[in-house]
Amino acid sequence: MTDVSQVTEVAKGISDFGVLIIIGACFIVLSLGMWVAIFKWFKNIIDNMIKRNTETMNALLTKTDAQNDVLNEIADGLRPSTLLQIKSISNTCFDLSIEKVCRIIKKVREENHIVDKEATKAKIRTLLCNLHEDRNSRFDNTRYRGNTLTHYTSPEWIDWVAEVVENEVYSEQPNNARAFTNVEAVYSKIKIEFYHRLTE
Repeated sequence: MTDVSQVTEVAKGISDFGVLIIIGACFIVLSLGMWVAIFKWFKNIIDNMIKRNTETMNALLTKTDAQNDVLNEIADGLRPSTLLQIKSISNTCFDLSIEKVCRIIKKVREENHIVDKEATKAKIRTLLCNLHEDRNSRFDNTRYRGNTLTHYTSPEWIDWVAEVVENEVYSEQPNNARAFTNVEAVYSKIKIEFYHRLTE
């Protein structure tokens, strides 16, 4: 009975409002649903595009920063004035070290009980290590190819100088002129290795 009454009501509605009005209402409901779906779809597309663009821009910025760092290193290496300044600074530091090492030789000879070889060698190494670290602290203020100059130094140099100092301290015929020449020679070797490390 209810089915018949519903059909009767629809028929009455069609006769009262007309078939066009009911079709129009269905069309409007369907259109609204379609518009909502389309807007959500476009919103997802736009959100995805923005997200991908942001990720791409971040990747490009990271690569650009890395390339700028590399280009700065290359530019530093290509500037002859930079290398000339570094050589000037390092020459001054190494020349000062020569004088200080000669003083260490003289001081150890005069002030220490050099018969105790192990204690004397330990003291020489400590003094030379302090000298090396002091020079490196000055080198930390200058950069070359993205690194401080300390990056191009080597702790092995302490051993080279220590060998010369020990030979001079324990020489049977102490000679300050010969000591200066030997210390200067080892520092020339150190300078050459330092310059090779800069240009590698």
